[in-house]
Amino acid sequence: MGRVSVDLYPEQIGVRLAEVETFAKSLGGSATNVAVAAARLGHRSAVITNVGDDDFGEYVRSALGEFGVDSRWVGTDPDLRTPLAFCEIHPPDDFPILFYREPKAPDMNLTVEDLDLEAISAAPLFWITGTGLSDEPSRTATLAALERRSSGITVFDLDFRPTLWNSEEEAGHSYREALRNATVAVGNQAEVAVAVGTEDPFEASEALLDMGLDLAIVKRGPEGVLARTSENVAEAPPIQVDILNGLGAGDAFGGALCHALLSGWDAQMTIDYANAAGAIVASRLACADDMPTREEVEELLRESPEEESVGGDRPGGKE
Repeated sequence: MGRVSVDLYPEQIGVRLAEVETFAKSLGGSATNVAVAAARLGHRSAVITNVGDDDFGEYVRSALGEFGVDSRWVGTDPDLRTPLAFCEIHPPDDFPILFYREPKAPDMNLTVEDLDLEAISAAPLFWITGTGLSDEPSRTATLAALERRSSGITVFDLDFRPTLWNSEEEAGHSYREALRNATVAVGNQAEVAVAVGTEDPFEASEALLDMGLDLAIVKRGPEGVLARTSENVAEAPPIQVDILNGLGAGDAFGGALCHALLSGWDAQMTIDYANAAGAIVASRLACADDMPTREEVEELLRESPEEESVGGDRPGGKE
């Protein structure tokens, strides 16, 4: 449940938007990309969002169908336009984004009345993002959806975008309210700090577990990923690839995280697998279009040096 957009990726690498001559169109938006990534890995997935009553909204529905994502809960806002997102690509680590979400994005107009609460309650895994909490009525709708979750896996992607909030304090309050009904939290060091007040991955993951979570995952950039459960702490170093566009890596990680959680894997296997999925997409141009298959993730894990997996059998590898 959350953000959707039409992403426009420059076909000229290493130049400013003012100098780009052509763009490639793709489905985008964090929650939408995660749904696509999970579908690519073989799961039935759907996204709850809104688009505008325009041609880009029509494109979103068509693209979701092509990716195997159920679009029955994609509503149409009669007044607002489907958002656009432009990016610049400056490998290996500079990918500025220019959002067109003004005066308001349709996905921020989701209301409680728009929700199929029975379907949300019944889903084996439900995924929400911090962006969905940044404005009303989406905030109330997102919290209402979380309150209906009494079983299954509920993932809160912290997804903090400062430009969409009035203040970090406001975000922190909303994050802590949402975390009460989540079982898994995932975010980078800056995002977990919004929720618990520290960027230290060990302290932050412990604080998140103290709020009642089963699993806390902290992305550490070049230092890899940390995952904490009540039983142990798992760490995974980054997998080395030639980075082309890092913007979709987090969403690929998210889709692979869904796959791992639904498969019942332990924390180590989960972050190893999600790390590999993220690395694959970081080496490609687009997000949704370039989400990996199970075979591609398993192949990269087999090719990676053994020391890059700290423990646990690898999916698709030898036991």
